[in-house]
Amino acid sequence: SNLDPANEYVVSTRVRCGRSMEGYPFNPCLTEEQYKEMEQKVSSTLSGLEGELKGTFYPLTGMSKDVQQKLIDDHFLFKEGDRFLQAANACRFWPSGRGIYHNENKTFLVWCNEEDHLRIISMQMGGDLGEVYRRLVTAV
Repeated sequence: SNLDPANEYVVSTRVRCGRSMEGYPFNPCLTEEQYKEMEQKVSSTLSGLEGELKGTFYPLTGMSKDVQQKLIDDHFLFKEGDRFLQAANACRFWPSGRGIYHNENKTFLVWCNEEDHLRIISMQMGGDLGEVYRRLVTAV
């Protein structure tokens, strides 16, 4: 279902969802060990993706300046939370246990332990909402 087949009006389309991982509290109550454990589980699960979803996981801890700049340029890198998240203790142990995954086409992303445990994002240029949604559903 392309909402703009002539590409006259829609620049890009994005569908995203936030998920919590079973057995873990919300961010303000997580220990550093839990953050790291969750990052490991997410990273190892995502490494099994194939086809269109196959990509790379980038841990925030120890990230090189080159990789950091590349992710900033692509508008993929999330920053430490704002003062409201900090006041809620949702940014403790930053950047430990956080990471970003994206596929080779840069149309599928997963943020690990940003504000939600998982933020899963499908996006692309143009108005093909059907394709963007299908990619997200396939991944989830």
